[in-house]
Amino acid sequence: MKGCFYGVSVGPGDPELLTRKAERVILAAPVLAVPTYGAGGRLALEIVKNAGLELSGKEILSLELPMTRDAARLARGRQAAAAQVAGRLEAGRSVAFLTLGDVTVYSTYLYLERLVRQAGYDTEMVPGVSSFCAAAARLGVGLCEGAEALHVIPASYEGTREALDWPGAKVLMKTGRSLPELKRLLEEKRLTGRASLVERCGLEGERVYPCLADAPEDAGYFSVVLVRGREEKA
Repeated sequence: MKGCFYGVSVGPGDPELLTRKAERVILAAPVLAVPTYGAGGRLALEIVKNAGLELSGKEILSLELPMTRDAARLARGRQAAAAQVAGRLEAGRSVAFLTLGDVTVYSTYLYLERLVRQAGYDTEMVPGVSSFCAAAARLGVGLCEGAEALHVIPASYEGTREALDWPGAKVLMKTGRSLPELKRLLEEKRLTGRASLVERCGLEGERVYPCLADAPEDAGYFSVVLVRGREEKA
C-alpha cells in the first residue's frame, strides 16, 4: 500500500497552537519532510519538538528547494523534491511535510502536492493557525468586522501600492527586505496610524509593535504587518 503525502500546519511558533490532528499525523508518519532554504524548515521542526512529540526513529527528509524567483530553478527544485517524496510513498511510507503557519497560505507544500498528486499518490492538507491570525490575537485586535473585507497581500511583490487602496483590512506578508519601502508607502497613503507589526510571533525573540512607526526597518523575514480597515474608536 502506497503512503500519503501530508501538508501539516504547525502554526506560527507557539507549540500550544499545534492542533491535535497535526500531532496525530506527525506521530503516525514515518517520514517528516522540511525544506532546507532559509530558516522556515528548521523552525517548523523545532516547533514540533517543543510540543514534546516523540520523533525518535523517524526519517527527517531535507528537501533542497531554492529560494529564488527564477521559474526554471524553482521548477527543477520542486520536481527533484517531489521525486524524493514519491520514492518514500511508493515504498509505503507516508510523508508529513511540516509548514509554518497554515499550509494553505503561501506554502511550498502546495507546489509539491500538485506534482505528487499528478504522479498518482494520495495527498491531504492539515489546517492550522495562520501567522496573521496569531499576530492579530497577540496585538489584541480584530482583523475584520461586519461587512469589512480582509486582504492578504504579498508585500515584496508588485501591486502592493494598488492593493493598499482596497477597502477593508490588510495583512501584509512576505515583507522581508521590502519593509522600509512598505513603511514609506503606508506613510504616503496615510495608513501608518492603522498599521502594526509582529515579528517572530510565538517564537523566541518575538517583538510586537502596535505602532508600525516604532518598528525597526531591519525586522526579519518572519514579520507580519496588519493594517486596520478603520480607525479605532476611543
